[in-house]
Amino acid sequence: MTKPLKLRAECAEDLSVISAALQDAITRIADIHYAPSAHALTLRMTRFRHEDEDASERVLTGLRADSILSLQSSGIDKADPEAMAVLLSIDFTAGDDAPGGTLDFTFAGGGRLRAAAECIDLTLADVSEPRKTDKQPLHPLGE
Repeated sequence: MTKPLKLRAECAEDLSVISAALQDAITRIADIHYAPSAHALTLRMTRFRHEDEDASERVLTGLRADSILSLQSSGIDKADPEAMAVLLSIDFTAGDDAPGGTLDFTFAGGGRLRAAAECIDLTLADVSEPRKTDKQPLHPLGE
């Protein structure tokens, strides 16, 4: 049994660790939820387990971003809830109202979620056992 990953981000350095863990994570559009009244954005994904170089595995994981004031999306077709999106990175740009700023979720193919945040406040948690996969992420040189 592998130990599930559970991470918390409260600063840009922490966020870079979560972003790296979620690189190549796959989500259905239907599994992206923004609750304005709760100031929360949640994503249900299967992430490639980059931390285990000897195995080719994916695991079901959840990401919750709290302290979200608003959310914008571009390049994501919400009309097809079964469409899949591959997360490439999560970045934070500090605003004039530090610790507030903008969280940018960048997806393959040009999709993006941009969240105005009071601060960096994210939690990642694996919620299943890993499963083998024969599909490994491919990153051409220079990307």
